[in-house]
Parts: sequence; structure tokens; C-alpha cells
Amino acid sequence: MLQMRKYIETIFRICLVLFVLCICYACANIGNPNGGPYDETPPRFVSSTPLPNQLNYKGKTVEIYFDELVQLDNPSENVVVTPPQKEMPIIQAIGKRVSVELLDTLVKDMTYTIDFTNSIVDNNEKNVFENFSFAFSTGDIIDTLEVSGIVLNAENLEPMQGITIGLHSNLDDSAFVSLPFVRTSRTNDRGRFTIRNITPGKYRVYALKDANRDYKFDQPGEDIAFTEEVFVPTFEPATRQDTIWKDSLTIDTIMVVNYTRYFPDNIELRLFKEKFERQYMLRPERLSEKTFQLKFNADLDTLPVPRLINAESEQENWYMTNEKEGRKVIEYWITDSTVWALDTLSLEVTYPASDSLNRLLPKTDTITLISRGRQEVEKKKKRRKKDEPEPIEFLTLNIKAPSSLEVYDTIQIVFAEPVLNLEKESFALKELVDSVWTDVDFRFLRDTANALAYQIIHGWKYGGKYQLSLDSAAITSVYGKWNDRYRQEMTVKKEEDYGDLYINISGLDGSSAVFVELLNANDAPIRRVTLKNGGVLFPDLKPDKYYARLVVDRNGNGKWDTGEYVSKTQPEEVYYYPKQLSVMQNWDIEEYWNVKETPLSKQKPLEVTKNKPKELNKPKRNYKDESKSSSSSGGIVGMPF
Repeated sequence: MLQMRKYIETIFRICLVLFVLCICYACANIGNPNGGPYDETPPRFVSSTPLPNQLNYKGKTVEIYFDELVQLDNPSENVVVTPPQKEMPIIQAIGKRVSVELLDTLVKDMTYTIDFTNSIVDNNEKNVFENFSFAFSTGDIIDTLEVSGIVLNAENLEPMQGITIGLHSNLDDSAFVSLPFVRTSRTNDRGRFTIRNITPGKYRVYALKDANRDYKFDQPGEDIAFTEEVFVPTFEPATRQDTIWKDSLTIDTIMVVNYTRYFPDNIELRLFKEKFERQYMLRPERLSEKTFQLKFNADLDTLPVPRLINAESEQENWYMTNEKEGRKVIEYWITDSTVWALDTLSLEVTYPASDSLNRLLPKTDTITLISRGRQEVEKKKKRRKKDEPEPIEFLTLNIKAPSSLEVYDTIQIVFAEPVLNLEKESFALKELVDSVWTDVDFRFLRDTANALAYQIIHGWKYGGKYQLSLDSAAITSVYGKWNDRYRQEMTVKKEEDYGDLYINISGLDGSSAVFVELLNANDAPIRRVTLKNGGVLFPDLKPDKYYARLVVDRNGNGKWDTGEYVSKTQPEEVYYYPKQLSVMQNWDIEEYWNVKETPLSKQKPLEVTKNKPKELNKPKRNYKDESKSSSSSGGIVGMPF
């Protein structure tokens, strides 16, 4: 009997322990409540006032109802009402309703279109109701024709988002600059557009980055695109295949769907900004006691001439100039010690500036420059002990001569201040030949973009060893500073470290000069070669991924040029090689490129496209796995009960 009682007590204790452990696990297993699948469907249209495509509507408010709560994403930018409205409509989302109140007087016998693009999203998961458009007519007929296409940046073929596209039934060239568009739309994040509800007729199509929202090109500096072609909208019955999937891998049904295809549906517009900038001076700066800068918003064609007001100089030329950033920044180095000793400089400066009629005329301003560098110099002197000698301040120069030299490299030398009587013989370049350092000749050129920069150019040998040296005090600046001693040894990479790329090019008419730029992953040019005998050669490339851009250089000036509307000049044509170019070590790569074989809108590789299309709806989610993951993570934390 005693043994039986002990046995029962043992069983009871075991059950109690198991029960406590179960309770602890249940309490610790804290997870997010799973209320069912997330909402992954966009809002659905339910009803509206007026009805879609209603005729003879006289009201000025449109109300559209959906099956769930909705929001509007930046309606002032993303919702387009056409014909264009002088007063901005009042567009708002209220619960499950979207309301559009038109403030302009309605035009008789006109089809109105409210293009919401991708601005309507549901309230919780922000699922997008894509490409939703609503139309009604104030007359007996509703227009149904459409035209569509794409807008690309003319210089780099980037798809351009948020650009106004407009139609003119007035085919005169002056319509674009004097009349508002008759129908409009706006490009989406892929640069694509559709202008809907067009009446039959002939039209010209324009693109405009409309700075003042007046739907015409009347502001210099607005981005534009135009074409000489006259479009006649048409349509035809067509079919397409729609696929219904059982799951992500299995096709359920392939259906043939009838639809109406509208033409033209492949309009390409190349957006550009005319070469126009109002020219003016930005805030001048005195960087140190010996130098000051005048900055401008655009390149200058003539250098500004400063005249001292609060002092006189015994030197006829009391300064030296250096042009930077093209000719947007002019740096002045004061060479007269009596002038740079002044804490404050008062100058009268004459420079070219735009007047109210956008004419470039001489303008004279008085500017005051205060030296802040002198205070730092005085502080250093005070910190130095009386018996401590003044340290030697060498002429600062930056020599870009890496120890591992590319065979195509140019050595660049940049001085911190202007120098006197600089000659090629100041530098010594030697090559290691049979274990002996032997002098070699080189070219020594001043940099055209920076008066303080110079270049050493030499035909380096694969695997060669070189030495560049500069004796102490070989160069003196205008302020009496001299250089410290310099010596650097360099080894050129071997031939097998590189790859060569040759591109055969076709599809051009051959009437213009052409150059091809090799681009890196940032879409930045790293090499440029002129087309010769139907191809371009890029030798000695580092193994890497590259891309290629071709420019039809109509005026032969070696750079891409923009267009002009008044003269009907289109920007110079640009093409992208549609694939990535992979260059491998010690390989010769040959490619063939018909520049017009691929449509312009599909040429630029996605890897170097900066305006990538946005992901509108979230990807499908695995709710079972999410629930398991949530439970698992909750059990780790634990919680008392």
C-alpha cells in the first residue's frame, strides 16, 4: 500500500512538472496575432457621379467611390486634368471617395479627362490603382482616340518622369510658345505617357517641363522636346494573350482578349534644355590674404577686370588669374604685397551680366572683401616661442604619380599657388634599362582647365620601371616659396594585365563625325574614341564591366550639343549599346553594334539607368512562414506568467 502511494505521488509530480513547463512555453511564446492575409489588392472602382464617359454633364464636381478607404499621393503633381485648367482643381480623398472640383468654366462640347496616373492607393498597404483615368463630356459625343510614347533625356537617354506632354491642333510653330495645349498628360516613372480622349484631327506633340504651369513654352530655361512630324490619331481592333496562373510556376489558362489599339503608340521625344542661362555673379570670397574668387552661375566669355578703390598699386598688373570649373570661377592671386597686406579690399568689378531682356551686357559692381587668413597667421606667430626660428614653408605641390602606373596614365602636377619660370627641365624622368637609370624624354604641358596644373606625358612601356625626381628649390612661387626634394619610382603594369575592346558600328549614314564614349558603372565616361573605318578601338582596358554611348557630333566640336526650338535644331543624337561589355584580362573582345536596331527607349542598360521604375505593389508574402517566424522569435524572449 505504501509503495502504491509513493508511485501515485511520483506520477503526480511528473504530471505537475510537465503542466508547468507547458504553461511556461505558452506564456513565453509571444507573437504577433495573425489576423489573416494582408491586403494585396488595389482599390476597386464601385461607382461615380457622373458615370464614366457620361455625356452632357453640366456639373463641376466629380466624385468617384471605391470599395475601401483610399489616399491620394501628391495629387497636385500626379493628377492631370485635360483640357488644361487655369485654376488648379480641388482634388481630395475622403474615406472611400475621391472628389475633384473643377474651378474653371466648363467648355461646351468638350471631353474632359482626369488622369490619376498612379496616385490612388489604399489606406493601409498602399496598393496602387495603376493608370486610372476618368472621362466625361459636356456635349453629345465623347472623344476616344489616344496617342502614347516615351520621353527620354536627349543627352543620356534617361526616362524622364513628371514631364508635361501636350497636343496642338494648331500646326503653326508659334503655337508652342503662344498658346496653351489643347490636351495634356504627364510622364510616369518610366518616362511613358498616354494622352486620352482626343478628337479626330491632325496634331503636333510636345514635351515641356512647365515651370509656371501655363502649358506653353514661354520661359527660357524650361526643358522641352518637339518633333516636326504631324500625327493623325487612329485605332484598330487587336488581340492579345492574357495568362492566368495557378501559382507562381504553373499556368492555369491562356486567354485571347480583344482590345482596341490606338496609334501612334511609339512616339519618342528627346528632352533638352536650350543653351540659355541668365548670367550673374554669385557671392565673391577672399579665401586668404593673397587670393580672392569671383564666382558666376555660367561660363564667362570675357574675364572680369577688378579695379582697386581703397588703395593704389605700383604694379600695373597687381594680380594673376586662374580659371576654374570652366570659366565659372575666376581666382585672383594678389602679387603686390602692399595690396595683400590690406585687411579690407574695396574693388570695382566689371563683368558680363544678363539684363531684363536677357541681353549680355557689361555690368559694374563695387565689392568689399575682408581677409580672414591674417588672423590665423598672427595666432601661429603668438604660439611660437621667441627664440624659436620661423619654420620653412615649402611650396605645396601635388604630384599624382602612383607607384603602380597604368600604361595610359598621365602624371599630373598641381601647385598650390602660381609659380615663376617653370620649365620642363625642372623635372627628371628616368627609365630602368639593364639595371641602369637612363634619362628619357617626355612632353610637359600646361593644363587648359587649370593654370596651376601641368602634365607629364610619356609613352610608357609595359612592365617598365620609371623614376620621377625634382631637386629642392628647383621651382619658386610668386611669393618666394620653393619646393622640397621629390623622388618617386613607378612600375607600369604588364600587357597581359589588360584587355582590348573593338566595336564594329553600323546603322549610321556617315555624314557626321561620330565619337564613342566608354562608360563605367556610374554612367560616367572614362575613354573617348572617334569612329574610324566603321569601328572604335579601346586598348589597354582594366578588367571590368563597361558600357558604351555613341554621339553623332554634327558640328564636329568633340562634345554633345543641345537643341534650339526657334531654329528647329534637334539635340545631337545619342545611342547606347544595349548590353554590358565585359572585358577580361589578356583578352581581345570584338562586338558588333547596329545603333538603330534596338528602339531608343530600350537601349540604355538598366544597370546604368538612374531613373529606375518604381515597384508599385508589394511582392506576395508568405503568411505561414511569417507566423512561424513570429512565434519562434517570441519564444526566445520569454515572459513570466
